[in-house]
Amino acid sequence: MISTLYAISAALLLFWLILQVIKQRRAHQISLGDGDSPALKNAIGAHGNAAENIPIFLILLFALEYNGAPVLLIHALGLAFSAGRLLHARGLLASEMKQRVLGMHLTLWPLLAVAACNLLYLPYAKLLG
Repeated sequence: MISTLYAISAALLLFWLILQVIKQRRAHQISLGDGDSPALKNAIGAHGNAAENIPIFLILLFALEYNGAPVLLIHALGLAFSAGRLLHARGLLASEMKQRVLGMHLTLWPLLAVAACNLLYLPYAKLLG
């Protein structure tokens, strides 16, 4: 399954983001909450944002693959979304707004596209003509 590759890359991204939170907690000696540390707030936000957006995309990407969409389409959506998640996380951690905005575009548009494409490749849609 092609979508498994993107699930693995998402898991690795989440793992890296968890490490960033741990790094900031250790650096600022904060065990709970954010201790009003901007760096820790950014790390927590980057992890939370990824954890909120990744699951629905992966579910829809798997469904698209399962419903017989072309391999190239699955890879295009998966790569764009993965790049978006990485750019957004790096931009948020570095307080780099341009990178963060580009990352959000590469997250939102593939998310919308994978949802729309699923409508085209649903088995009942094929039956209706």
